[in-house]
Amino acid sequence: MRARLILEDGTEFIGTAFGATKESYGEVVFNTGLTGYQEVLSDPSYCGQIVTMTYPLIGNYGINRDDFEAVRPYIHGFVVREHCDMPSNWRNTNTLDELLKTYDIPGIAGIDTRMLTRKIRYHGTMKGLITTSEAPLAELVAALTGTELMTDQVSRVSTKSVFSCPGTGHRVALVDFGSKHGILRELTKRNCDVVVVPYNVTAEEIRRIQPDGILLSNGPGDPKDVPVAVEMIRGILGEYPLFGICLGHQLFALASGADSIKLKFGHRGGNHPVKELPTGRTYITSQNHSYAVEEESLAGTELEITHIALNDGTIEGLRNVSKNAFSVQYHPEAAPGPYDSGYLFDQFLAMMDNVKEEKTHAKTR
Repeated sequence: MRARLILEDGTEFIGTAFGATKESYGEVVFNTGLTGYQEVLSDPSYCGQIVTMTYPLIGNYGINRDDFEAVRPYIHGFVVREHCDMPSNWRNTNTLDELLKTYDIPGIAGIDTRMLTRKIRYHGTMKGLITTSEAPLAELVAALTGTELMTDQVSRVSTKSVFSCPGTGHRVALVDFGSKHGILRELTKRNCDVVVVPYNVTAEEIRRIQPDGILLSNGPGDPKDVPVAVEMIRGILGEYPLFGICLGHQLFALASGADSIKLKFGHRGGNHPVKELPTGRTYITSQNHSYAVEEESLAGTELEITHIALNDGTIEGLRNVSKNAFSVQYHPEAAPGPYDSGYLFDQFLAMMDNVKEEKTHAKTR
């Protein structure tokens, strides 16, 4: 069946439909990962977006039960150059087409994804529409132009209730803004006693959990659309060791008095170089974000820059030493990789160890 991808500037791509047969709007973005399309599909940070894969062949190893990063995908559409409907891999349990049909997500294949990517890089991300309709282009562009992008993505993907993953180590309050399973894997691998809480948890509710530390997860959208989280972070900052990832990093910055900006086309993929300033070491990182912390806004705050993106110089890490808090813009829990930055979870544990030891010494004085 013929499908069309239409951009708000009137550009039209014609290809072949796969997945669900429906009309879907979203912000069109691109991901440069060579593998990991299942993890991309199931990353809650893509909620509301139409994702274009720059690697040409997608679907060739199918879908399996183990590589999901959330219980279901939240993307609004999937764009590929070549869709493989006959996957070959020993872990394969169903096809990409079957997965998209199950969750009512449309896909389009056979378009020039290189041209689309170059257009987004030049003009920036824009609204798009995937459709099988034969309606006139002008009519569809008018409908697309009048459509507002969603601003409530975090409330859609966050857990609705508190739940725990028991462990014998540090108790961590994981604030779920759209958390990937990888974060939970990294914490439980280190024997943490994890309590997962919704995005709109209050500072007082966190205090009742009596955590040893707080982890602010990744998530979709603009951090300024989650003011309740900024208020909560501001209320508990300095009381517990804090580690922010991606959206959690941006919310930590806002709560500390800094500001955020939207990037032209964002960072998405598993091959982004980041320099750690204290050591001078460069890490290859997994990223997925449209927004970044504005460097000029750090003046007058207690925040220090710890990491920068080598591709465009944007901020990739922050810390507040006096508040025992730090954050990174990228994904140290990366799945399917790279795994270079897993050490950040160990730094978080070491910070909790140090704070607990200081509190013990203070009690015995």
